[in-house]
Amino acid sequence: MELGLVGLGKMGGNMRERIRRAGHTVIGYDRNQDLADVHSLQELVEKLKGPRVVWVMVPAGAATQSTIDELAELLQPGDVVVDGGNSRWTDDEKHAEELAAKGIGFVDCGVSGGVWGLENGYALMYGGSAEDVAKVQPVFDALKPEGDFGSVHAGKVGAGHFAKMVHNGIEYAMMQAYAEGWELLEAVDSVTDVREVFRSWQEGTVIRSWLLDLAVNALDEDEHLDKLRGFAQDSGEGRWTVEAAIDNAVPLPAITASLFARFASRQEDSPQMKMIAALRNQFGGHAVEKK
Repeated sequence: MELGLVGLGKMGGNMRERIRRAGHTVIGYDRNQDLADVHSLQELVEKLKGPRVVWVMVPAGAATQSTIDELAELLQPGDVVVDGGNSRWTDDEKHAEELAAKGIGFVDCGVSGGVWGLENGYALMYGGSAEDVAKVQPVFDALKPEGDFGSVHAGKVGAGHFAKMVHNGIEYAMMQAYAEGWELLEAVDSVTDVREVFRSWQEGTVIRSWLLDLAVNALDEDEHLDKLRGFAQDSGEGRWTVEAAIDNAVPLPAITASLFARFASRQEDSPQMKMIAALRNQFGGHAVEKK
């Protein structure tokens, strides 16, 4: 089949290559003309035969909205837009409604796989009507990992990005657990080779995972992570997961704590800890450190 792909960064560029390897035609557009196959969205749409499928892989928010707005004016009834970025699921409902008014279908797709997806395949979680999903199915089949798993029609519009959001929330908590365990092992004198302890967990343990494998890779490159600053950004999906939990009265203590730990990483001199130190000094006479 033919696919229009908008956004050819690290993820989008590799996805274009994997889809092409599966025998499909991909026409890609990116603001960086060195990466693009065409010079504009209009040219991309003109080169595709109907019914068209255009997959959008641009940053969530304003960039996605403006791209979908432009496609809404260029596409025809029966065409389908796929949002494969990290959009909030509530935006999906809005985009689907706007496109439906013009007879254009919409599918949201959470994509996981990062820089390894080109060779290993991408885990896909998509939402939309069965009719719209069917038009995109050959591309889903090309992108997914080999085997029976790694791809799911999660439900109606918004379900794909909601599922990916929860996936990322779980990822936050898992990474935080590995990080805390690593720090504790590094803190004691009795454990003399923390990296090899992590490596030993890769086989035969209940905590083995791809994230553990990646942790070992990182320790092989920098055994004590001395080259890194202890700062971790959040993509936004961790926040959305916690907000959704509040809206649905679902307790998420581990995921919430992992999100707050990232916030703490951005404070070189924590204001909260200043108050804690001051209170300990006031009630117990505990020593405080002055700047």
